[in-house]
Amino acid sequence: MGAVSESGDRGSANARAVARARAVLPGGVDSPVRAFGSVGGLPRTIASARGAYVTDVDGIAYVDLVGSWGPALLGHAHPEVVDAVRTAASRGLSFGAPTEGEAELAELVIDRVRVGSGGGALRPLEKMRFVSTGTEATMTAIRLARGATGRDLLIKFAGHYHGHSDGLLAESGSGVATLGLPGSVGVPEPIAGLTLVLPYNDLDAVRAAFAAHPGRIAGIITEAAGANAGILAPGPGFNRALVELAHAEGALVILDEVLTGFRVGPAGWWGLEAAADPYTPDLFTFGKVIGGGMPLAGLGGRAELMDLLAPLGPVYQAGTLSGNPLAVTAGIATLRLADADVYAQVDANATRVSAAVDAALTAAGVPHVVSHAGSLFSTAFRADPVRDYADARAQDAFRYPPFFHALLDAGIAPPPSVFEAWFLSAAHDDAALSRVEEALPAAAEAAAHARPRTA
Repeated sequence: MGAVSESGDRGSANARAVARARAVLPGGVDSPVRAFGSVGGLPRTIASARGAYVTDVDGIAYVDLVGSWGPALLGHAHPEVVDAVRTAASRGLSFGAPTEGEAELAELVIDRVRVGSGGGALRPLEKMRFVSTGTEATMTAIRLARGATGRDLLIKFAGHYHGHSDGLLAESGSGVATLGLPGSVGVPEPIAGLTLVLPYNDLDAVRAAFAAHPGRIAGIITEAAGANAGILAPGPGFNRALVELAHAEGALVILDEVLTGFRVGPAGWWGLEAAADPYTPDLFTFGKVIGGGMPLAGLGGRAELMDLLAPLGPVYQAGTLSGNPLAVTAGIATLRLADADVYAQVDANATRVSAAVDAALTAAGVPHVVSHAGSLFSTAFRADPVRDYADARAQDAFRYPPFFHALLDAGIAPPPSVFEAWFLSAAHDDAALSRVEEALPAAAEAAAHARPRTA
């Protein structure tokens, strides 16, 4: 199964689909990184997906290493998830009223996000609120933190992406980093000024911010493990120290697990850390996996905070499609299937592919570092480790487009940006993984021979 070239066949169904989309959608896409802006060439218009593969409108199948940016933990179109959604759809698509599924999914999430068992278990979640997107989840969590503390300022970290709401786009990684933007036009300066952007993994900067703004900081929002400027894992004890610093100053901590939640383990990144070094954030945000590939996200925390949300409290949030019954059903089915065997398989698959990437680039003599956060990984084209956003940007990013297209031409679909994480699933079998391994040496050679673009 070959793939079309970087430039694309002008007579292909894919080229026609891209031209059609560009005529009516800005850039031909509904989310910027899909446009292939940083890697060049035509994006692939996907017609279907199953297991470890996505198939474009020309009928070309690719081993998928994007996984819908995380939700496809089980692989695409898992039969049990699809059957559950089909059954739910037969009962109606949306009601604008409560359904039993919302409470069932909340119970599942609350039960999973814990460390230990019995009376000694650490359980940071007591209540949930479901929304449709990760942006809504983080936006609501920030509003809740401000409402609970009566303060306005927020700390975020450079290179962390928490959605595209106003005030959170400065140095936010993800598509903003891919496009080389400092933030976004259209965000009023007074709103942007309420966000303090600090270097990641720098506790002294956090202490200095609290000292400079006494009694004004409502909270800290941080990705549980940075995954939107490449993988930027927190230093040992960093997240726990954030909670201690914030609580000492009367501020809250929001742990953004939209990407890592139920992707890197049954209790997310917090579960991996807290098992050895317990700490308790005030609020969590989730997305991706909890919707099983459908539009669903959520936030949760202890009851006294969550009950500040309307209709019980004064912090308003609403959404016509929040807790959509089809999305909730997909989430329930996915979480029930995501058992220890699934996580072991995903971990093994990610270890195998990341090791193959490392080996191929090493053999080709390409300076690089492969960064990990659980089963998530990425490659930065530099010799030194990546500790923060400045490090992530200080790499030979020009090597990624030829590396990417060599893989794409071989029928492998990696993320179309050097700043994005790679995602494996439990559906990647030996045949799929072997295809990736076979394609990597040529891709590494393409990266080795890449040269910076000149003006």
